[in-house]
Amino acid sequence: AALRATIADIERKPALAEALAQVEDGADRFPRLPGGLMQEIYIDDWRRQAGAGLGFALAQAVALRGGPRRAVLHLQLAGQSGAGGLPYGPGLRAFGLAPDDLVLVQAPDMAGLLWAVEEALSCRELAAVIAGIGPSARVLDFTASRRLGLRAGAGGCSLFLLRSGAARPASAAHLRWHLLPSRSAGRAYDAHAPGAPRWRLRLERGTLLRQHSESLLDWTDHGLANVTFPARSGRSGAALSRPLPAALADRLSQTA
Repeated sequence: AALRATIADIERKPALAEALAQVEDGADRFPRLPGGLMQEIYIDDWRRQAGAGLGFALAQAVALRGGPRRAVLHLQLAGQSGAGGLPYGPGLRAFGLAPDDLVLVQAPDMAGLLWAVEEALSCRELAAVIAGIGPSARVLDFTASRRLGLRAGAGGCSLFLLRSGAARPASAAHLRWHLLPSRSAGRAYDAHAPGAPRWRLRLERGTLLRQHSESLLDWTDHGLANVTFPARSGRSGAALSRPLPAALADRLSQTA
């Protein structure tokens, strides 16, 4: 294991050094990361939060599109859509991605899915590959992840692995995120209407950005933007001491 880690570190350094020089950072927006990176996106609950993980991956994939690289490939296990869902066409257009540019693939098992991922990373017309892994899969060990990371770096196609659970198996991913859905942004003319989607994000691993940093991301017409992370409140997640009525509308009484 130590030898594998040493070899992987040697092999990753040139790719990371090149990528570090290409990172476009800004105080008010999420850094624009170059292509060819392998990122792990962890969520806690696959059934409830898979959509948030997919949205974060798609938001980055849209920013990577350009030139001949226009398409995005989304892979998942057959039958997995019942738990994690599928991309929604009108929603893709809101992200700036035409449904015709997204290719959906369902594999019979995890071995077949990883084989398809490795082959797809060599395609020069793909901007990104998004693979729904779900809970920890034994077949995706450190060696398998290293192969995928090297293939992504060599081909220039970014790879996003959507994973879930508290366990964090060893991998060769360049970046590892812990993602939590957050309450959407408000609207200018209706504070109670849902606005743009938001994510709470924590970087658990990666040298391209500051590790263990937390941020609140907002989706805008120009991509992902940083929002000032709210201070933790003692009332967050606390049980209510008594039942409270829900507001029917803004500033209207319950009997209106």
